[in-house]
Amino acid sequence: MRRAVCPGSYDPATNGHLDIIERASVLFDEVVVAVGVNKSKKGLFSVEERMEILREITAKLPNVRVDSWQGLLVDYCRDNDIAAVAKGLRSVSDFDYELQMAQMNRELTGLETLLMANNPAYGFVSSSLVKEIAALGGDIENLVPPVVHERLLAAYAKRD
Repeated sequence: MRRAVCPGSYDPATNGHLDIIERASVLFDEVVVAVGVNKSKKGLFSVEERMEILREITAKLPNVRVDSWQGLLVDYCRDNDIAAVAKGLRSVSDFDYELQMAQMNRELTGLETLLMANNPAYGFVSSSLVKEIAALGGDIENLVPPVVHERLLAAYAKRD
């Protein structure tokens, strides 16, 4: 079975994330969308909430499952028989960072990385930018899946 992981913080998941997950699901028998756990960072959504949202937005993809991981991604992949990482690239700066990570992961364990050019419609979309716009009352409806939009509106309404 060809298995890949799409790792990230997904705080929140965007249409750009979903695009990469959907495209990877066509290329691999199973895709694990893995939410990174970083105890030193406080996200807008808890890891459990992010996983719940991801399960909802990937429900139509039968070969996609959602999990979380803490520590080195290469260890998670080895423990779960995952041979490849699938990541999206929005810009040259993404490429510089992701290439270095891909080379290190390959050096550590032989883990391969598939760097996928983003859909140009989402080239400017990032989770942090989406949160900032939503916090200031801007319209992010076309940047995120509907469930994420609803959750963002609710999260920022609680803060007011």
